[in-house]
Amino acid sequence: MEFDIIETELKMDKAIENLESRLTTIRAGRANPSMLNGIMVECYGCQSPINSLANISVVDARQLFIKPFDKSIIKDIEKAIFEANLGLTPTNNGEVVILTVPELTEDKRREYVKQAKSVGEEAKIALRNIRQDANNAIKKLELPEDQEKANLDDVQDLINKYNAKVDEVMKAKENELMEI
Repeated sequence: MEFDIIETELKMDKAIENLESRLTTIRAGRANPSMLNGIMVECYGCQSPINSLANISVVDARQLFIKPFDKSIIKDIEKAIFEANLGLTPTNNGEVVILTVPELTEDKRREYVKQAKSVGEEAKIALRNIRQDANNAIKKLELPEDQEKANLDDVQDLINKYNAKVDEVMKAKENELMEI
């Protein structure tokens, strides 16, 4: 019986993807359509993701335009954004919902960096859990001692590589957040 390290690596890749998608929701003072990911709009009697109801475009570095496919739901979109507590106040001109991202203060930037570090730490915890699961699976295989050690070392090398990726992603996000 052989241990499949590829499965462990795929799980670690998913943890990195999750980290990156969660970091996109932490804003850096620039308008970004991904800021609206996860916002659900109550319309037509059901909840729908905002990006399935409207075109979202970046007009300039600090403005987003949300143009609904159906103008009758413009108020619903405004309400959903307001209730999402993004720290942004939506306005509309009858055609589009306009979001203006305010300039971040130094304190707000530091707060976002702290939030990002917390997300990064959660990613490292997820990686450690994946390593633990892989190590347990290796030990259950009852392999010869040298083969077991080689597999455990491979898993450790893998987690070292992925922890370095987390650090890289976190450093880039911190630089983005602190950039004025």
